[in-house]
Amino acid sequence: MRLSINNRILSKRVAVYWFFFKFLIETGMRKGEAAALKWSDIELKNKTVVVKKTLDFDFPEAHEELSGDTKNDNSERILQLSNTIIADFRHHMNVIDQNKLILNEMYRHDLNLVMCRTDGRLIPKSTLFNAFSRILKRAKLPSLPIHSLRHTHTVLLLEAGATMKYIQERLGHGGIQITADVYAHISKK
Repeated sequence: MRLSINNRILSKRVAVYWFFFKFLIETGMRKGEAAALKWSDIELKNKTVVVKKTLDFDFPEAHEELSGDTKNDNSERILQLSNTIIADFRHHMNVIDQNKLILNEMYRHDLNLVMCRTDGRLIPKSTLFNAFSRILKRAKLPSLPIHSLRHTHTVLLLEAGATMKYIQERLGHGGIQITADVYAHISKK
């Protein structure tokens, strides 16, 4: 029984990491914000995600509640999602639902995490780091931190003509000066 469960779920593990990283690059969210997302934070009909918590990867099990307050007051925000990421969310939801059916009482239904291991538990920082490193290596890209996906999102916004104010609000920076200090040097190309 255990072997057949593992075989059915194993192929879905890669999809979880792929979705996590694609979600980061498409939203510009911090990895802790994405890791803390619960299904109640996602509104597929309105194509939005509510960012209101973050996961402290250094002490994820230290509290009864896995997540805490965001980095600052501006970090609590509602982000508009693309049609592409909404379609990916629907697929991801199907994968999660299949895992719930297969694992039944072994699945951590109580956590209600969007970005999770196949059994519903949180994905450790080391696992995310290792998965991202493998993806970069296979693509023959240099080693980069996961946070670089947030920077890539911002560069794409700048190249599309977004204003610093819009980017500041989307990233949840405490003020526009923080956004300008980090990204003002980036040219159109």
